[in-house]
Amino acid sequence: MALEILPIRTGGAAENMAVDFLLLQRYPPSPGLRRAGPQAAVPRFRHYGWRGPAFTFGYAQKIAFIRGTLPPGETFDLGRRPTGGGLVDHRDDWTYALVIPRGHPLEEERAAQSYREVHEALAAALRDQGVPCFTKVSQGEPAGLPSEASAKEGVCFQRAELYDVVHGNSGEKIAGAAQKRNKHGLLFQGSIWRPAVGGPVDWDKFHDDFAARLATVLGTAAEQVPWPDLNEDEVSGLTEQYSAPEWLEAR
Repeated sequence: MALEILPIRTGGAAENMAVDFLLLQRYPPSPGLRRAGPQAAVPRFRHYGWRGPAFTFGYAQKIAFIRGTLPPGETFDLGRRPTGGGLVDHRDDWTYALVIPRGHPLEEERAAQSYREVHEALAAALRDQGVPCFTKVSQGEPAGLPSEASAKEGVCFQRAELYDVVHGNSGEKIAGAAQKRNKHGLLFQGSIWRPAVGGPVDWDKFHDDFAARLATVLGTAAEQVPWPDLNEDEVSGLTEQYSAPEWLEAR
């Protein structure tokens, strides 16, 4: 079993959220693992881009709060995630998803532990390029965080929570994520706010380093694979559902 690294794709907010969810729900088993059952599933990772300026927000968040928080006078592609968490600005972030199948030891850990282990792998990959960062290990504010940064709850990068990745000098939040567990496994949707990183980063190298460190955490090796044979009708149908006002304005 390997950590499958999917090709990088660009999509709209609804499409990206639909694909992430279907990678958890419907991901076809790899060649040679075509038998039925959860043992056929493998962990998978993808980094992806955005077709235009976009924001996503957590499954449980109120649409009135979201619309009142977005920058005024601008138009954005807006999507409600299948996971939780706060409002995320994707205009200059580095976005990824990780799916861990049911029964994997990390999937069976408490949410705080899986969150911590993924973010420690992320922080280590950034430190490999000289970025001073660490995972926040207490509920108190990290040193150097500007007081106004925690003024607005529900906005991902304005407050660092436990096991988020923060900058070692400025105290700014660099990376956050949200998780969803169901009978198929764990979906981990994460974002790195690149302006908070500071110095230059080779993002292609970071992609490979982060994937390799995640593979180590999962007890396997990283392997580049082709795009999975997802049911395109199902992708289109779920994308349409995630674009609909009934989904966006459900709360």
